[in-house]
Amino acid sequence: MRELDVRAFFIVITIQMKLSRSYTMRARAASAEATRGRILDAVAGLLKTRFRSEIRLEDVAANAQVSVQTIINVFGGRAALLDHGLAKLLQHLREQRLRPCPGDIAGAIEALVEHYEQFGDLVIRNLAENADRELIEAGRVGHRGWVQRQFGPQISVFDPKARRRRIDQLVCACDVYMWKLLRRDMGRARDEAEGTMLATVNAILRDI
Repeated sequence: MRELDVRAFFIVITIQMKLSRSYTMRARAASAEATRGRILDAVAGLLKTRFRSEIRLEDVAANAQVSVQTIINVFGGRAALLDHGLAKLLQHLREQRLRPCPGDIAGAIEALVEHYEQFGDLVIRNLAENADRELIEAGRVGHRGWVQRQFGPQISVFDPKARRRRIDQLVCACDVYMWKLLRRDMGRARDEAEGTMLATVNAILRDI
């Protein structure tokens, strides 16, 4: 083989090796990101039905189809994993409840009932057992803020005292216990419960 051919051969081999390494690194990064996503999805799913104190790494590993050691390697430990999982879940909840535009009463109640259908039983249990005070307080503040946002166009014309009274009434009408009374205690169907909550909110906004 001539010297020029040899040099060209090694240049081609070098380029192929670099391309191969680059492809391997991208594939590994994609695989690592997919694994991280599965783990977060698994812990977020468990957080829909369990308190943080009840979630074990073994449960997350089984649902994500990875080993406990993989979870530790990715997140560093249980506390960090739960923090990331909770952040992912809360982001989903915010997006779910904020989907309707402010002033869309029917859309707001539909989104609210959907939220309660997924998480209402766990929220009620948390309130009863006072298991996670941080989440309880965050939920109270967030719920009032949601009411002010969603029904802002309807109540913005009133003076501060009247507006606060109206917000208080709407907070109560849209509370998770209202959903519990209708769905769990009275056994009403979802669409019937949603209709009752919508009618209550409309009555509050009309009776000013």
